[in-house]
Amino acid sequence: MVKSILVKIFGFTVLIIGVITGGSAMAINAHDFSFDAIEGGPLPMSKFKGQAVLVVNTASFCGFTSQYDGLQGLWEDYQDKGLVVLGVPANNFGGQEPGSNQDIKQFCEANFSVDFPLTAKESVVGEDAHPFYKWAKEDFGAPKWNFHKYLVDADGNLVAAFSSLVKPQSKKLTRAVDKALGK
Repeated sequence: MVKSILVKIFGFTVLIIGVITGGSAMAINAHDFSFDAIEGGPLPMSKFKGQAVLVVNTASFCGFTSQYDGLQGLWEDYQDKGLVVLGVPANNFGGQEPGSNQDIKQFCEANFSVDFPLTAKESVVGEDAHPFYKWAKEDFGAPKWNFHKYLVDADGNLVAAFSSLVKPQSKKLTRAVDKALGK
């Protein structure tokens, strides 16, 4: 009986902590999170079970914006091998993503032919950061700027992080992608 009560208290405590922290304390892996798609509607990370995911916070007016070309190239090279590139537009650094979701989507398609999935604009740092970013921060730190990259393996485990300086098609990143894909 005492054990049963303790289990219930522990479960309730975990639930309360999860509510307070935006769900990150309860997350087991990346598949426990959901974004909103840039077109609208839910975009659950569980949709990508069995695939590796490169989650990148993006911005349209940044010195690293040309990395959209590299991200699109990586997507084209690896999507049939099981990689999803997921762009997360964010206006946290230098106000470099001021537009609406529609503006961002149009910019990405017109200037970089982006056809990999994009989320709705999110915050990636601070108190209002999306729960995925709060969770990722626990093991790999928070993004320091736009085009920070987190790599999630096919089982939803966060396995690597790369600064904005690491280009999407660099050997360092593609080796980590290959490893996450079991290649």
